[in-house]
Amino acid sequence: MKAIGKILGLAILGLLLIIVALGFALTHLFDPNDYKDEIRDLARSKAGLELDIRGDIGWSLFPWLGLELHDTTLASASTPQQPLADLRMLGLSVRVMPLLRREVQMSDITLNGLNLTLTRDENGTGNWEGIGQPPQQQDQTATEPATTTAETESKPGKASRPLQLDIDSLTVKDARVTYQDAQSGQHLSAEGIELTTGAIREGEPIPLKLNAFFGSNKPVMRARTELQGSLRFDNKLQRYQLEDLRLSGEASGEPLQGKTLNFSAQGQLLADLAADVAEWSSLKFTANQLRGLGELKASNLQDQPTLSGTLTIASFNLREFLDSLGQSLPDMADGSTLSKAELITRLNATTNSLSFDDLTLKLDDSTFTGQLGVSDFAKQALRVDLKGDRLDLDRYLPPPSKDAATQSRKSEVKASETAAIGSGTTPLPEKPTQQAWSEASVLPIATLRSLDTQVNLAIGSLTAMQLPLDNFNLKARTGGGLLTLQNLTGGLYNGRVDASGSLDVRPDIPQLTAQTRIARVPVERLLQSQGEQVTIKGLLNLDSDIRTQGNSQKAWVDNLNGKVGFVLDNGILVDANLEQQLCRAIATLNRKPLTSEPRSKDTPFRELKGNLTLRNGVASNPDLKASIPGLTVNGNGDLDLRVLGMDYRIGILIEGDKGAMPDEACQVNERYEGIEWPLRCRGPLELGAKACRFDNDALGKVAARLAGEKLSEKLEEKLGDKVSPDLKDAIKGLFKR
Repeated sequence: MKAIGKILGLAILGLLLIIVALGFALTHLFDPNDYKDEIRDLARSKAGLELDIRGDIGWSLFPWLGLELHDTTLASASTPQQPLADLRMLGLSVRVMPLLRREVQMSDITLNGLNLTLTRDENGTGNWEGIGQPPQQQDQTATEPATTTAETESKPGKASRPLQLDIDSLTVKDARVTYQDAQSGQHLSAEGIELTTGAIREGEPIPLKLNAFFGSNKPVMRARTELQGSLRFDNKLQRYQLEDLRLSGEASGEPLQGKTLNFSAQGQLLADLAADVAEWSSLKFTANQLRGLGELKASNLQDQPTLSGTLTIASFNLREFLDSLGQSLPDMADGSTLSKAELITRLNATTNSLSFDDLTLKLDDSTFTGQLGVSDFAKQALRVDLKGDRLDLDRYLPPPSKDAATQSRKSEVKASETAAIGSGTTPLPEKPTQQAWSEASVLPIATLRSLDTQVNLAIGSLTAMQLPLDNFNLKARTGGGLLTLQNLTGGLYNGRVDASGSLDVRPDIPQLTAQTRIARVPVERLLQSQGEQVTIKGLLNLDSDIRTQGNSQKAWVDNLNGKVGFVLDNGILVDANLEQQLCRAIATLNRKPLTSEPRSKDTPFRELKGNLTLRNGVASNPDLKASIPGLTVNGNGDLDLRVLGMDYRIGILIEGDKGAMPDEACQVNERYEGIEWPLRCRGPLELGAKACRFDNDALGKVAARLAGEKLSEKLEEKLGDKVSPDLKDAIKGLFKR
């Protein structure tokens, strides 16, 4: 038995020596470099590859099947003149015996100096197309291979053992990948690629590290990135995990205007292809000053991918963040705005939509909750449904500026106003003639025609155009070039404002309509908020229905038509003492000088009301009425909104106590009963009642009428019934003309 064992041992040893000798002979006596042409032909005919091995081929046979390629280029056989890749060196080795068990056990894989160039020509054909197919099969349909595969899979038999990988490490050095598209002119690149891994074994964590520089030409951008993590995969379950991911880098380029973006991200990545889902959990990310957390999950990866998750962005200075990205903000009335921003939301997205649900957004001292998103990227379909506690919109708008026409008009008003203040002793102001509105285009017509929006906004306290609105609500819709303000409501200075309207930009000339209702709003507060001089006070009630067209302030005013009704309760005509002016007129008729100072520089009234009919920027007001203690005022006239001027004729009737005038010289007697005292109001609209003077021409007619009545009385006293009634009427008529 010992002899048999010894013989078997010697036999095995002999076989091993023969195998080693055979391997030595093959690797030293057989040179694969002698067969480069055959290898090139084989690659072309079997794989559709144009292979050019300019360097030496190094190889070993046993126990490692080793291979080294130097200075090699690859191209598609259909475009051999356009190299797809070239590499400086590729080295790998595989254990021979495990291959028989469908196990790939490899030592270190080294790839050095890879240069991969992907291009599309003007016809959209890529230089990689056709690789993997022999030239004679590239023009055939895919049905034959599919049928063959199906037949192979359908054959009964023992299931093949899955391929198992066992690689000591993978090292890629100085690699470069570029992509060029001749149709779009787009150029992308990844350079300086350095990849190192630990042992690659299925089901076990594989440490890896990747460095690369990325670039593009549209726009010009450069980015440096570094990725570290631990990769785990299971080919049978189609499950791939990247654990403890850490991505960091920096970017610069044209969009950043010379600034640099430093970014980082970390978390756990999972792709389960069998379940058709991918997840990024424990997400943490930074971008300059911005810091955030989140959880993301993608579903239906193969069909219609959807993304959902949560996102939290910690409080940060949005203004400084945008500046660090080279993004300049437009001028704002308050330069300290956007100094604080914070976001918490649920995220839902598809390939054509994005929404932020259960959103809480804090911006400066405002907090909003609700939903914000785009339901269709192609249509720019914006959807907004938000509730906020407060917002001072004026802080975010451009600083107020006045154009030259407005400044000139202000100067004109100021000069007239200075002369008009008092009791009306100065000449009647002239109507303004200068155009008060800009001809510059206001609306971005092309943008408005493409808008598709639905906006529901509720804010507890909103300041806009210097107007403080409480319990503000807005509902608006846009689509197909028609913008509809369905409802706008809010409290204003303890009153209320309701409005609706539309903007139709479908025609060449935009059409605008507006309906407004204002209830018990102090008009002086409105004037003060707009920086205007307070010329009238009182609680304003207004109903309007107006329409216009055009795309400038001037066009809107020139084409303004519609109706406006107003009532002003318990008000004051500021710096306009109509009682004193009336007293001066009566004193003139009484031929007595005034001996006392005016009791007040203002005129209070119980009610001021009227209706305006707008025609091409001019408002006709035929029924102006004012109820002043002791007086009734009736008037008619026009407001020329094109130049912000007015021209009114007013009649004042004395009521009640006829002796309640402020000066003895203007005491009223029975002769003045029923007389309508004429007043003319003309000048810049901003002057209000301060532009009113008694009409001297009309006042002369009143004097003549009174003189005629007095003469008639004297004739009647002396002649009695001797004068016929016809003669009396004729004498009175002479003075009424």
